[in-house]
Amino acid sequence: MSGPNDQLRQLRTRTESAQVPGEFLSRAELAEQVNAWVHDHLNRKIELDGNYIGKLERGAIRWPQADYRDGLRAVLGVATDAELGFRRSRSRVASLGTVKRSDFLRAALGVTAGAMVAPLGEALLTQQPTPVPSVVGQREIEQVRTAAQLFGTWDHTYGGGLVREAVAAQLRYSAGLLSARCSDRLHSDLHSAVGFLGHTAAFMAFDAYAHDDARRMFEFALGCAEEANDWHLRAKVLSSMARQEIWCGNPDAGLTLVELAMVRADRLTASERAMLLTARARALAKLHRVSEAASTVGLADEQFANAEPDNDPVWMRYYDEAQHAGDTGHALFDLAVDGRFVGEARDRLALAVAGHSQPYARSRAISGIKLASLTMRAGDPVEAAQIGTRALREAGTITSRRAADDLRELRTFAHEHHRVAEVAELQSGIGDRLGVA
Repeated sequence: MSGPNDQLRQLRTRTESAQVPGEFLSRAELAEQVNAWVHDHLNRKIELDGNYIGKLERGAIRWPQADYRDGLRAVLGVATDAELGFRRSRSRVASLGTVKRSDFLRAALGVTAGAMVAPLGEALLTQQPTPVPSVVGQREIEQVRTAAQLFGTWDHTYGGGLVREAVAAQLRYSAGLLSARCSDRLHSDLHSAVGFLGHTAAFMAFDAYAHDDARRMFEFALGCAEEANDWHLRAKVLSSMARQEIWCGNPDAGLTLVELAMVRADRLTASERAMLLTARARALAKLHRVSEAASTVGLADEQFANAEPDNDPVWMRYYDEAQHAGDTGHALFDLAVDGRFVGEARDRLALAVAGHSQPYARSRAISGIKLASLTMRAGDPVEAAQIGTRALREAGTITSRRAADDLRELRTFAHEHHRVAEVAELQSGIGDRLGVA
């Protein structure tokens, strides 16, 4: 693996500094905290500095020693080295040998002793992939659409972490269909179906913080939408691309993508325009353009009031009243933590939590975590702990890195009230869920 370690950098920049409230953790401060943790918990002395953290983030060092990894996991609140972006090189993995179960695995997988030098997962790769048909018809197109819908349903309920590899494999196969013969009549339908699946795979990758994978898949889905001249799919893909950039700390890039999606907005449904406007409001809030963000939420409300779900494409079925309340509540959240529109943000997030049904468990959990954070910041900490405890239970069945980061944020907000018994119990529960020392 080459290139910068974006996972480590993002974890650091999403952790609040203890020395400068309101600022993120600097490289030097992270190094100091790791040194202190190793001394206190392992009774060993190390001398990390900001320069070494910079080498880790640039990818110059891919596998630091165990004490460093232990300290970084504890300080940044993650459970595994992989979450820090650390990977052993393949040669090092091979040199460590195999576990005692290797004989069983060889027999079960039909692997020779020599093949065991490679990671065992490679033995499970398909050696006889499903052949792509030479001619694509309506049946194949419907199969792709069905796969996209099924995987999308799973993503909404359980998050993107568990089955995204399966979705990526399905996408690779479906992309091969674009090279097969297809009638002119079905050309656009085929590209729309494959683009729909591409968007589903991309959003799962985004939710799992595989950001490079997500960006490539989003670009592929966007290309399919434009080849099909499908304005609805184009808007959805650009909206999700914008949300990823906003989440990754690039609100200006997100705003640009939203504005690109709004070109010829007259061709979109009212629900789609509302969806895009909520993304625009999120970007504006992150850019501290308070009045513009608030007015954009109002414009989104106006569009949603005119929504006619029967006219929406299948991938917009999720965008109901609860989703709109949650999206606008998230947009207002960034203003509310600074004391603006607190009541409005809370009301919208509460409506989302109450309105999301079980198929949208991830959205319900994330809105609940945000509601608890806002209440912890600007309300009754005991009530916030109760809300947070319910949201934590919801998050227990979900594999979403976004939800995990929101839990970390809630834990940070809760620190101010850590002497309150209910808050301390919530902090402990979050720590257990995230594997925080």
